[in-house]
Amino acid sequence: MAKHLTSKDIAILINLIDSWEGKLGWETLCDAVAPLIGARPTRQTLSSHSQVKAAFGQKKLQQKSGFVATKRPASLNIAEQRIGRLESENSRLRAENSALLERFIKWQYNAYKHGVSKEKLDAELPVIDREGERPR
Repeated sequence: MAKHLTSKDIAILINLIDSWEGKLGWETLCDAVAPLIGARPTRQTLSSHSQVKAAFGQKKLQQKSGFVATKRPASLNIAEQRIGRLESENSRLRAENSALLERFIKWQYNAYKHGVSKEKLDAELPVIDREGERPR
């Protein structure tokens, strides 16, 4: 049976994808993540999580753009790896942010279309009394 991924597993996967060097494919990713999360997930399990799928797609686009690392001393290699991972993470987060902005605009339009006012949308959330008595 396929392993269900926790939020910690997903964070590990995204970090691995962001720092990936070399040819990236679903099967190689499954093999590489197996020792990190304790079991080998399937390609379908990985691609069913939108964050993992988005990070994978962004990394593939980045690889297609043709970025090639140059030979450097060890300390600069570490810095180059970190910069590469951070740039990849930055690119992924920009894509996620763009998708969220598109979703917000869609919600904004639908709220307007159905007559929901700005005041109703900005209303405070109700306070939850967690210390109070529970109904029987």
